[in-house]
Amino acid sequence: MTDPDLWLTPGRDAGPAIDALVSSYGGRRAGLAGLVAALPGEGRRLRRTLSPGLAARRSWTWQGPDLRDPRWWPHGVSSSSDAAAGVAEAPVPGRVLMVSWYAKTMPGEPTPPGGQGSRISVVDLETRRYDHVLLVRAQADGSWKPLQVHAGGIAWVGSWLHVAATAKGFWSARVDDVVEVPAGRRAETFGHRWVLPVRRGHAAGSGEGVEPLRYSFLSVDASPASPASPAAPGTGPELVVGEYARGRRTRRLARFALTPEGAPVVGDDGRARPLSVHDSGVAGMQGAVVSRGRWHVTTSHGPWTPGTLVTGDSPDAADPWRPRRWATPMGPEDLAVWPGDTPADDRLWTVTEHPRRRWICELRVPR
Repeated sequence: MTDPDLWLTPGRDAGPAIDALVSSYGGRRAGLAGLVAALPGEGRRLRRTLSPGLAARRSWTWQGPDLRDPRWWPHGVSSSSDAAAGVAEAPVPGRVLMVSWYAKTMPGEPTPPGGQGSRISVVDLETRRYDHVLLVRAQADGSWKPLQVHAGGIAWVGSWLHVAATAKGFWSARVDDVVEVPAGRRAETFGHRWVLPVRRGHAAGSGEGVEPLRYSFLSVDASPASPASPAAPGTGPELVVGEYARGRRTRRLARFALTPEGAPVVGDDGRARPLSVHDSGVAGMQGAVVSRGRWHVTTSHGPWTPGTLVTGDSPDAADPWRPRRWATPMGPEDLAVWPGDTPADDRLWTVTEHPRRRWICELRVPR
């Protein structure tokens, strides 16, 4: 474990611009609860299916257009179990999953610079109904711009949803800010019924000679703080972040303390600093999560070969990682954990990215 000079600097809250955006769309926030309540009337529904992967317990796939779409690519995953960790009241009833996607710019398609940005799919696991929410940056005049990030991981804690932005750190939105777009104006949101404006960015920074951390993926560790990573009294769960890399680039894993409300804990200097940083991550990490003190990491081997699930007690151990080949479907990305009453009841969630091979997969936790 190392302690380099790394930090996050939170940006200004975009509340006034968000208020202007809400006003432009009718003046009312639907919030996540309103979106979930509307899902039974939506046409989109997950389909239960089989998937490759020796650790796969149950799998679902998207409705046809989302399964095949070459523009939108799923990456991040988080759940209402994460959201309820360490907070007094769950932000939405029931069992809900969130999945992030980023948009590729298609040849000849008239889009804003950088394409359509990123979005979140909200899935009701009881009914398997889902809908997409476009992530946006609100402007002072009530307009918006697409949130142009890779969205390689998300972490939903309390009312906060954190979205990975790679070299830029991450963005944070409040799920209560979900806005329903009037039917006559959905063409301007690329067909999306819902938009979610981000509240603030958290910019990645570092001291002289230290490479800034890349926020490739995110997850929530709701377990009690370990002796190796002691959180400050009064804090909530921890945010786990990591870097995707192959070759000689860094592949670090880090943990940040979160407040009971789910925001990064900021020091007297106005910066959030990691509780711990580990240098010995796995090459090609797509996602990482900590469950009951053990680390679990996904790596992908392309669109045709099942992925690997790597497990370890500590990234700093002499021989930390135990790979399990062919454990996941092809193209696994981010990870989230849904803890059960006992370790045997724990489950991992991952999503896979490749068109026609896109699954939401519940995995058995290796022991």
